[in-house]
Amino acid sequence: MINRNALFLNTILLGGTTAQKLQAVADAGFAEAELWQQDVQETGGDTAGIRQHLSSLDITLTDYQVLLDFDGAADVHREIKRQQALEILDTAVKVGAGTVLVPANTERGCVQDKIVSDLQWLTAQAVERDLRIAYEAMCWSTCVNTTPAALEIINEVDSPALGLVIDAFHIFALRRTVADLADVPADKIFLVQLSDVREIPDKQQLIDIARHQRLLPGDGVFPLQQLLSCLREKQYQGPLGLEVFNDELKKQPPADAARQAMAALRRLIV
Repeated sequence: MINRNALFLNTILLGGTTAQKLQAVADAGFAEAELWQQDVQETGGDTAGIRQHLSSLDITLTDYQVLLDFDGAADVHREIKRQQALEILDTAVKVGAGTVLVPANTERGCVQDKIVSDLQWLTAQAVERDLRIAYEAMCWSTCVNTTPAALEIINEVDSPALGLVIDAFHIFALRRTVADLADVPADKIFLVQLSDVREIPDKQQLIDIARHQRLLPGDGVFPLQQLLSCLREKQYQGPLGLEVFNDELKKQPPADAARQAMAALRRLIV
Protein backbone atom coordinates (compact mmCIF):
# COMPACT_ATOMS: atom_id res chain seq x y z
CA MET A 1 0.00 0.00 0.00
CA ILE A 2 2.93 2.31 0.63
CA ASN A 3 3.37 3.02 -3.09
CA ARG A 4 -0.25 3.99 -3.62
CA ASN A 5 -1.32 5.75 -0.46
CA ALA A 6 -0.21 9.16 0.74
CA LEU A 7 0.98 8.70 4.33
CA PHE A 8 -0.16 11.25 6.90
CA LEU A 9 0.25 12.08 10.56
CA ASN A 10 -2.38 13.76 12.68
CA THR A 11 -0.79 16.61 14.64
CA ILE A 12 -2.62 15.49 17.79
CA LEU A 13 0.32 13.15 18.47
CA LEU A 14 2.80 15.99 18.67
CA GLY A 15 3.67 18.63 21.21
CA GLY A 16 5.23 21.99 20.40
CA THR A 17 4.11 24.87 18.23
CA THR A 18 2.24 24.42 14.99
CA ALA A 19 5.39 25.22 13.03
CA GLN A 20 7.36 22.62 15.01
CA LYS A 21 4.66 20.00 14.45
CA LEU A 22 4.58 20.54 10.69
CA GLN A 23 8.36 20.48 10.51
CA ALA A 24 8.40 17.19 12.41
CA VAL A 25 5.75 15.71 10.08
CA ALA A 26 7.81 16.61 7.03
CA ASP A 27 11.17 15.54 8.49
CA ALA A 28 9.76 12.12 9.41
CA GLY A 29 8.80 11.53 5.78
CA PHE A 30 5.04 11.99 5.88
CA ALA A 31 3.47 13.50 2.77
CA GLU A 32 0.45 14.95 4.57
CA ALA A 33 -0.81 16.18 7.93
CA GLU A 34 -4.17 16.34 9.61
CA LEU A 35 -4.52 19.86 11.01
CA TRP A 36 -6.71 20.94 13.94
CA GLN A 37 -8.47 24.19 14.72
CA GLN A 38 -6.17 24.43 17.73
CA ASP A 39 -3.17 24.44 15.40
CA VAL A 40 -4.53 27.49 13.61
CA GLN A 41 -5.41 29.18 16.89
CA GLU A 42 -1.86 28.60 18.18
CA THR A 43 -0.56 30.76 15.34
CA GLY A 44 -3.00 33.55 16.13
CA GLY A 45 -5.05 32.61 13.09
CA ASP A 46 -2.19 33.03 10.64
CA THR A 47 -3.70 30.87 7.92
CA ALA A 48 -1.51 32.42 5.22
CA GLY A 49 1.59 31.61 7.25
CA ILE A 50 0.49 28.01 7.73
CA ARG A 51 -0.19 27.63 4.03
CA GLN A 52 3.19 29.08 3.15
CA HIS A 53 4.94 26.82 5.66
CA LEU A 54 3.20 23.74 4.24
CA SER A 55 4.34 24.72 0.78
CA SER A 56 7.93 25.26 1.90
CA LEU A 57 7.94 21.81 3.54
CA ASP A 58 6.36 20.20 0.48
CA ILE A 59 3.54 18.60 2.46
CA THR A 60 -0.20 18.95 2.06
CA LEU A 61 -3.22 18.61 4.34
CA THR A 62 -5.20 15.40 4.51
CA ASP A 63 -7.98 17.35 6.19
CA TYR A 64 -8.83 20.19 8.53
CA GLN A 65 -10.72 19.33 11.72
CA VAL A 66 -12.95 19.25 13.51
CA LEU A 67 -16.65 20.24 13.21
CA LEU A 68 -18.24 18.68 16.28
CA ASP A 69 -21.87 17.78 17.03
CA PHE A 70 -23.19 19.28 13.80
CA ASP A 71 -25.45 16.66 12.23
CA GLY A 72 -28.78 16.41 14.00
CA ALA A 73 -28.08 19.36 16.28
CA ALA A 74 -31.09 20.35 18.37
CA ASP A 75 -33.10 23.23 16.94
CA VAL A 76 -31.90 25.59 19.65
CA HIS A 77 -28.29 25.00 18.52
CA ARG A 78 -28.76 24.61 14.76
CA GLU A 79 -28.06 28.18 13.70
CA ILE A 80 -24.97 28.42 15.90
CA LYS A 81 -23.70 25.11 14.52
CA ARG A 82 -24.23 26.28 10.97
CA GLN A 83 -22.26 29.43 11.65
CA GLN A 84 -19.45 27.37 13.16
CA ALA A 85 -19.54 25.13 10.09
CA LEU A 86 -19.15 28.07 7.73
CA GLU A 87 -16.21 29.40 9.73
CA ILE A 88 -14.47 26.01 9.64
CA LEU A 89 -15.11 25.57 5.92
CA ASP A 90 -13.74 29.03 5.19
CA THR A 91 -10.67 28.39 7.34
CA ALA A 92 -10.09 25.09 5.55
CA VAL A 93 -9.95 26.98 2.26
CA LYS A 94 -7.52 29.51 3.71
CA VAL A 95 -5.06 26.89 4.98
CA GLY A 96 -5.27 24.93 1.74
CA ALA A 97 -7.19 21.87 2.94
CA GLY A 98 -9.45 20.05 0.50
CA THR A 99 -11.37 18.05 3.12
CA VAL A 100 -13.06 18.87 6.44
CA LEU A 101 -13.51 16.12 9.03
CA VAL A 102 -16.94 15.90 10.68
CA PRO A 103 -17.63 13.28 13.36
CA ALA A 104 -21.18 12.09 13.92
CA ASN A 105 -23.02 13.95 16.67
CA THR A 106 -22.30 12.84 20.25
CA GLU A 107 -24.92 14.96 22.02
CA ARG A 108 -27.75 13.22 23.86
CA GLY A 109 -30.18 15.59 22.18
CA CYS A 110 -29.14 14.62 18.65
CA VAL A 111 -32.21 14.70 16.36
CA GLN A 112 -31.86 11.65 14.14
CA ASP A 113 -34.43 12.86 11.61
CA LYS A 114 -32.33 15.96 10.89
CA ILE A 115 -29.00 14.21 10.24
CA VAL A 116 -29.44 13.73 6.50
CA SER A 117 -30.78 17.22 5.83
CA ASP A 118 -28.00 18.78 7.92
CA LEU A 119 -25.34 16.88 5.98
CA GLN A 120 -27.01 17.81 2.69
CA TRP A 121 -26.74 21.47 3.67
CA LEU A 122 -23.14 21.08 4.85
CA THR A 123 -22.08 19.20 1.74
CA ALA A 124 -23.65 21.86 -0.48
CA GLN A 125 -21.70 24.53 1.38
CA ALA A 126 -18.52 22.48 0.98
CA VAL A 127 -19.06 22.05 -2.76
CA GLU A 128 -19.40 25.82 -3.15
CA ARG A 129 -15.89 26.08 -1.70
CA ASP A 130 -14.45 23.13 -3.65
CA LEU A 131 -14.20 21.09 -0.43
CA ARG A 132 -15.19 17.59 0.63
CA ILE A 133 -16.71 16.38 3.91
CA ALA A 134 -15.22 13.30 5.59
CA TYR A 135 -17.88 11.89 7.95
CA GLU A 136 -16.76 9.78 10.90
CA ALA A 137 -18.82 7.37 12.96
CA MET A 138 -17.28 7.57 16.42
CA CYS A 139 -17.90 4.71 18.81
CA TRP A 140 -19.65 7.02 21.29
CA SER A 141 -21.68 8.98 18.72
CA THR A 142 -25.34 9.13 19.64
CA CYS A 143 -27.14 7.90 16.51
CA VAL A 144 -24.40 7.00 14.01
CA ASN A 145 -21.64 5.03 15.75
CA THR A 146 -20.72 2.34 13.20
CA THR A 147 -19.37 2.40 9.66
CA PRO A 148 -22.49 0.72 8.17
CA ALA A 149 -24.71 3.33 9.83
CA ALA A 150 -22.53 6.15 8.48
CA LEU A 151 -22.53 4.59 5.01
CA GLU A 152 -26.32 4.48 5.04
CA ILE A 153 -26.42 8.21 5.76
CA ILE A 154 -23.83 8.95 3.07
CA ASN A 155 -25.75 6.93 0.50
CA GLU A 156 -28.91 8.85 1.33
CA VAL A 157 -27.18 12.21 0.90
CA ASP A 158 -25.69 10.86 -2.34
CA SER A 159 -22.98 13.42 -3.08
CA PRO A 160 -19.45 12.76 -4.38
CA ALA A 161 -18.30 15.40 -1.89
CA LEU A 162 -19.37 13.32 1.14
CA GLY A 163 -17.41 10.23 2.18
CA LEU A 164 -16.23 8.18 5.13
CA VAL A 165 -13.43 8.33 7.65
CA ILE A 166 -12.36 4.80 8.48
CA ASP A 167 -10.83 4.95 11.97
CA ALA A 168 -9.48 1.69 13.35
CA PHE A 169 -10.18 2.78 16.92
CA HIS A 170 -13.87 3.40 16.38
CA ILE A 171 -14.34 0.05 14.67
CA PHE A 172 -12.31 -2.28 16.86
CA ALA A 173 -12.96 -0.60 20.23
CA LEU A 174 -16.59 -1.67 19.85
CA ARG A 175 -15.40 -5.24 19.18
CA ARG A 176 -16.60 -4.95 15.60
CA THR A 177 -14.68 -6.32 12.61
CA VAL A 178 -13.64 -5.45 9.06
CA ALA A 179 -16.98 -6.92 7.99
CA ASP A 180 -18.24 -3.38 8.66
CA LEU A 181 -16.46 -2.36 5.44
CA ALA A 182 -18.03 -5.05 3.28
CA ASP A 183 -20.41 -2.73 1.45
CA VAL A 184 -18.14 0.33 1.41
CA PRO A 185 -16.79 1.21 -2.07
CA ALA A 186 -13.22 2.50 -2.14
CA ASP A 187 -14.26 5.84 -3.62
CA LYS A 188 -16.41 6.50 -0.56
CA ILE A 189 -13.43 6.17 1.80
CA PHE A 190 -11.85 9.62 2.05
CA LEU A 191 -9.15 8.70 4.60
CA VAL A 192 -8.04 5.92 6.94
CA GLN A 193 -6.79 6.56 10.48
CA LEU A 194 -4.79 3.92 12.35
CA SER A 195 -3.96 3.49 16.02
CA ASP A 196 -3.77 0.69 18.55
CA VAL A 197 -4.63 -0.07 22.20
CA ARG A 198 -3.19 -2.30 24.92
CA GLU A 199 -6.54 -4.02 25.39
CA ILE A 200 -10.06 -3.51 24.13
CA PRO A 201 -11.57 -0.91 26.48
CA ASP A 202 -14.77 -1.26 28.44
CA LYS A 203 -17.58 1.02 27.33
CA GLN A 204 -17.02 3.44 30.20
CA GLN A 205 -13.32 3.75 29.24
CA LEU A 206 -13.84 4.46 25.54
CA ILE A 207 -13.53 8.22 25.57
CA ASP A 208 -10.62 8.36 28.00
CA ILE A 209 -8.61 5.74 26.11
CA ALA A 210 -9.47 7.36 22.78
CA ARG A 211 -8.30 10.81 23.86
CA HIS A 212 -5.28 9.95 25.99
CA GLN A 213 -4.00 6.37 25.68
CA ARG A 214 -4.03 5.22 22.07
CA LEU A 215 -0.86 3.49 20.92
CA LEU A 216 1.14 3.47 17.73
CA PRO A 217 0.15 0.68 15.33
CA GLY A 218 1.70 -2.67 16.23
CA ASP A 219 1.99 -1.88 19.94
CA GLY A 220 -1.43 -3.29 20.84
CA VAL A 221 -4.20 -5.75 20.04
CA PHE A 222 -6.13 -4.28 17.11
CA PRO A 223 -6.23 -6.55 14.00
CA LEU A 224 -4.76 -3.84 11.80
CA GLN A 225 -3.41 -6.26 9.20
CA GLN A 226 -6.96 -7.46 8.61
CA LEU A 227 -8.02 -3.88 8.00
CA LEU A 228 -5.14 -3.27 5.59
CA SER A 229 -5.93 -6.49 3.72
CA CYS A 230 -9.53 -5.37 3.36
CA LEU A 231 -8.39 -2.01 1.99
CA ARG A 232 -6.03 -3.73 -0.46
CA GLU A 233 -8.85 -5.90 -1.74
CA LYS A 234 -10.90 -2.77 -2.36
CA GLN A 235 -7.89 -1.18 -4.09
CA TYR A 236 -8.15 1.81 -1.79
CA GLN A 237 -5.65 4.45 -2.90
CA GLY A 238 -6.48 7.37 -0.61
CA PRO A 239 -4.62 8.78 2.40
CA LEU A 240 -3.50 6.35 5.10
CA GLY A 241 -2.06 7.51 8.38
CA LEU A 242 -2.05 7.80 12.14
CA GLU A 243 -4.41 9.46 14.57
CA VAL A 244 -2.85 8.64 17.92
CA PHE A 245 -3.93 10.54 21.02
CA ASN A 246 -1.19 9.65 23.51
CA ASP A 247 -0.27 11.90 26.41
CA GLU A 248 3.20 10.40 26.89
CA LEU A 249 4.25 10.66 23.24
CA LYS A 250 2.96 14.22 23.14
CA LYS A 251 5.42 15.14 25.90
CA GLN A 252 8.37 14.10 23.72
CA PRO A 253 10.08 16.46 21.27
CA PRO A 254 7.82 16.48 18.20
CA ALA A 255 10.60 15.29 15.90
CA ASP A 256 11.14 12.19 18.06
CA ALA A 257 7.45 11.32 18.25
CA ALA A 258 6.98 11.80 14.51
CA ARG A 259 9.94 9.53 13.71
CA GLN A 260 8.52 6.82 15.97
CA ALA A 261 5.16 7.21 14.25
CA MET A 262 6.63 6.76 10.79
CA ALA A 263 8.68 3.74 11.89
CA ALA A 264 5.54 2.10 13.29
CA LEU A 265 3.56 2.84 10.15
CA ARG A 266 6.24 1.47 7.85
CA ARG A 267 6.55 -1.72 9.89
CA LEU A 268 2.82 -2.20 9.49
CA ILE A 269 2.43 -1.59 5.78
CA VAL A 270 5.68 -2.59 4.09
